[in-house]
Amino acid sequence: MARRELYGTRHCPYTAELRAELEWQGEAFAEYDVEQDAEARRRMLRLTGGVRTVPVLVEDGRVVSVGWQGRGCYVAADD
Repeated sequence: MARRELYGTRHCPYTAELRAELEWQGEAFAEYDVEQDAEARRRMLRLTGGVRTVPVLVEDGRVVSVGWQGRGCYVAADD
């Protein structure tokens, strides 16, 4: 089974939509709020090569999508 990680923010509606889709499909995943968790934000930025758009879906350490259905939210720089 693939290890899935969802990087997003609680204020981003597209993170909520992707979360709902994963839950509807019965997919297991770990979720990280990159506004609240600086280490998760750094990890997401390493994985995406510095892209600050959420949501980001990662499977087995590889980014499989940035944004949701062509839309996303920008995470401001603070580190």
